[in-house]
Amino acid sequence: MAAGTVRVDSWLWAVRIYKTRSAATTGCRAGHVKVNGERAKAAQAIKRGDEVRVRIAGFDRILSVNELLVKRVSPAIAATAYVDNSPPLPAPEETAFIPRRDRGAGRPTKRERRDIDRLLGRS
Repeated sequence: MAAGTVRVDSWLWAVRIYKTRSAATTGCRAGHVKVNGERAKAAQAIKRGDEVRVRIAGFDRILSVNELLVKRVSPAIAATAYVDNSPPLPAPEETAFIPRRDRGAGRPTKRERRDIDRLLGRS
């Protein structure tokens, strides 16, 4: 790697976006990490000023690289290594009224499907 660059998976682990480096590598392989708008492989080099987008738990985190870290550091130091430009997460009140079926409940019956359609405003 060129001087002044670091692997994207190593950096994401070092600044505590992912708990383990292998989780960061898996996120890159799954396509959840983009560098400057392009899908990133785990070994892709990043430098200061790059924009890194990470999809975690269904939401995008948009990070601008300030410092290049290779080793994992304390949370206080890690917070200074990037600028978080992510949009704010939706309030819990906004997501509380989204209808959801319990996982593993099976297919809805005809009556439940009609109730769901009525609730969602479909006719």
